[in-house]
Amino acid sequence: MTAYEAIVVGTDGSESSLAAVASAGRLSAACGARLVICCAYAPMRKREVSRAREVLGEEAYQVVGSAPARDTLQTARDRAAAAGARGIVLDAVRGEPVETLVDAARRYGADLLVVGNRGLRSLAGRLLGSVPADVSRRSRVDVLIVHTT
Repeated sequence: MTAYEAIVVGTDGSESSLAAVASAGRLSAACGARLVICCAYAPMRKREVSRAREVLGEEAYQVVGSAPARDTLQTARDRAAAAGARGIVLDAVRGEPVETLVDAARRYGADLLVVGNRGLRSLAGRLLGSVPADVSRRSRVDVLIVHTT
């Protein structure tokens, strides 16, 4: 197997996803691969965001509007750069995480997709599906599920 040339990693701004970004950054640096950091989002009005954050509490990192997606990507870029990644591309995409990541891998010609393992062992993940499990089933390229929790 040759070294990876293009790597896509997803982030939602959670510490778990940022740990996956750092791992992808280290791998990108080791392979000399381009790193695409992707954030799926659904724009919301400020009032909706406030209400959702009240309900979600600790899970509020999942509430991302169009402006915070840029902030989330900038934080992720900083983590990846600190891990040694160069040639970083940022991609904020309106949509659901699984479809967004699988599509990003296709659009950028990635040969590796990286996600954190958050949600794999949760009850909600077992019942509703989780991003890492669903990405691994749907991706047409290698998937690295990083232990982040």
